[in-house]
Amino acid sequence: MIKFREKVAYGLGDMSSSMFWKIFGMYMLYFYTDVFGLAPAVVGWMFLVTRIWDTAADPVIGVLSDRTLTRWGKFRPYILFGAVPFAVIGALTFIVPDFSDGGKLVYAYVVYSLMMLVYSLVNVPYASLLGVMSPDPKDRNQLSSYRMFFAYAGSFISLALVEPLVEIFTNIGPAPSPARGWVMTIAVIGTICATLFLLCFAGTRERVAQIEQKKNRVRDDVHDLLRNGPWWILLGAGVAALLFNSIRDGATIYYFKYYVLQTESVRIGGWLVTWSSLYLIVGQAANMVGVALSAPLSAKIGKKGVYIGAMAIATVLSAVFYSFTPDQMTLIFLFQILISMCAGSIFPLLWSMYADIADHSELRTGRRATGLIFSSSSMSQKLGWALGGAITGWLLGFYGFEANQVQGEGAIHGIRMMLSWLPAMGTALSVIFISLYPLGEKRVREVAAELERRRAAQNGQ
Repeated sequence: MIKFREKVAYGLGDMSSSMFWKIFGMYMLYFYTDVFGLAPAVVGWMFLVTRIWDTAADPVIGVLSDRTLTRWGKFRPYILFGAVPFAVIGALTFIVPDFSDGGKLVYAYVVYSLMMLVYSLVNVPYASLLGVMSPDPKDRNQLSSYRMFFAYAGSFISLALVEPLVEIFTNIGPAPSPARGWVMTIAVIGTICATLFLLCFAGTRERVAQIEQKKNRVRDDVHDLLRNGPWWILLGAGVAALLFNSIRDGATIYYFKYYVLQTESVRIGGWLVTWSSLYLIVGQAANMVGVALSAPLSAKIGKKGVYIGAMAIATVLSAVFYSFTPDQMTLIFLFQILISMCAGSIFPLLWSMYADIADHSELRTGRRATGLIFSSSSMSQKLGWALGGAITGWLLGFYGFEANQVQGEGAIHGIRMMLSWLPAMGTALSVIFISLYPLGEKRVREVAAELERRRAAQNGQ
């Protein structure tokens, strides 16, 4: 039984990751077009090239972490030594250098690539840690739920902080400077992120070792992975779900700035936030509700049933979203809450399913490749965000978007599509994939029991 404080410590790791990742998803495209000064189609290609390259690095990091042996374990050292670089390079990503247009593009490619690589160096081992903290499927479901709850809490905090801090730091000098506002804001948030990662390292433990302590060949691990049917299915479902999330997130600021045309701020306590920021914050709160519902619902109808139901509802709601007009703010926010609850409920299930797949693979092959299997979760995340970010940038360019200008009818149509029909296609595809997933609740329990019996026999119990 994993103690409460260790569950919280594990959750703090994804709180840190999500604070940065949500900023990348919500604001990166906007930053590069409206602050950095790049064309949206150019940014779309940069996202695709850098993220696909980084996606290919994830399995390598998974293999390396599987073979890491230290007094801290296999996966925790990456969290310890990656925390500070994670924060520093994150801040460098939001610097606007005084270069030519070509020089700025090169800078963006290099630094953004470094940021994605460091993100993988920390987060592939962090995700893999779930598979070795406990062999109990119930513990894993709880850890996954804690992880996602804290992830959405981190996103909530970062979204609440970003725009007010950018406003403060933009106006702190002798002349307003959005470039200064962004880099100083990310430096503050990066410091928080590094601290959370260090707390995660200090508060977690690795307990599950593979049954046969023999040296696995990389070729064998990769061969086993490529023959793992459930892994392919979950990879496809994860990519589709991230397409849904990334397209909606990336287009939100454009939706409010150029379609809703709501520029007034809303006062919450002592904070002034824009309507777009409030929309995103409300979505994160709804995500947290979805996470809280995920475990009790999956205990009743199973992970697969919850996943299919949530994504099917999100598909219908997203399609309806296109019909909303700028004066229907109540419906816009209501549907944001409902869609976000659906999204929040499925991501804990994905992480828990990856742990189940690691057990399934070990039982079938006699080899445990937790890091390699969990690297696919990071792969699906990166690939989904790569395709989603690229598609968003390309569509803005295709429909004639021009930054900081009044948009034509075509551009407005494209922005509305990115909040509705395009995300709906992602959720529908995710439903198709997960309907083929073969590891039901009964089979997962059988696999866990057999592995536990083998470990007990190996230890002479």
